[in-house]
Amino acid sequence: MTPFLSVLASVVAWVGTMLAVASVAIVGPARLREAWSGLRARLWDARRAVAVLCAVLLASAIGRSSLQSVSELFGLQATALIYGLEGGFVAWVQATFALPALTAYFSWVYVYGYAFLLAFPVVAYLALPRTATLRRVLVAYALNYAIGLALYTAVFAYGPRNVMPDMVTPLLFTNQPDVMLLATEVNVNTNVFPSLHTSLSVTVGTFAVLTREEYPLWTPVAVPLSLSVVVATMYLGIHWLTDVVAGFALAFGSVALAYRLVDPRSDAAEPSGDADGECPGSGTGADD
Repeated sequence: MTPFLSVLASVVAWVGTMLAVASVAIVGPARLREAWSGLRARLWDARRAVAVLCAVLLASAIGRSSLQSVSELFGLQATALIYGLEGGFVAWVQATFALPALTAYFSWVYVYGYAFLLAFPVVAYLALPRTATLRRVLVAYALNYAIGLALYTAVFAYGPRNVMPDMVTPLLFTNQPDVMLLATEVNVNTNVFPSLHTSLSVTVGTFAVLTREEYPLWTPVAVPLSLSVVVATMYLGIHWLTDVVAGFALAFGSVALAYRLVDPRSDAAEPSGDADGECPGSGTGADD
């Protein structure tokens, strides 16, 4: 097995285990059984949101290298501007708080915790009898990626570990060097403004708060974990504080837009669990 596949397998194993445990503990066996019986209808209801997210992710994967070249040539050269705005804040964070235990924790959170954080809402909200929340989450993810990709193209900037190599250590790669193989496949070191790790994590945390009545156990897990990812982006020397602030704004904006764009009344009726699994919205919807 190649080093890249080894890292990928490790992420899949960790996330798969956490999803299994969280699904049983937070969603519950009864709700999981109901979701399985109505899975086809719920996926049919969410098909447009799924298609939009897949289209955005595909466009990002295909166009990332070309858009990086466009950004380098025509984008706002913002590295000096960001550095002038906040100076050595990230260097101060590392100098003040860096400890082996914290480095291990934030490295784990940045890779494995983040992947779990994005994956679990899909499982949890797919298990709800109405698909409005699932569709809103998927649309919010798509908005984060689409707007983030546009901003990466418009703003060209390097992260603090590239600008201040003598003051900021790339702790993620020194603690888990194999992770660099995975990181280089999905990102480049000029994709810093905004921090998508921040925006997507805060998006999940915001939905967890908004759906705390449906999943009261998820909120105390998602909010601390999402905030840990936010801190990790700076502690590990990957993002500026400015990137994080922009990530918060992108997250809240994406959630608000998702609520405006997704009409809960378009939900199909709650699946009956019949074996024929009739899909297209076969009943009248209701608000959440």
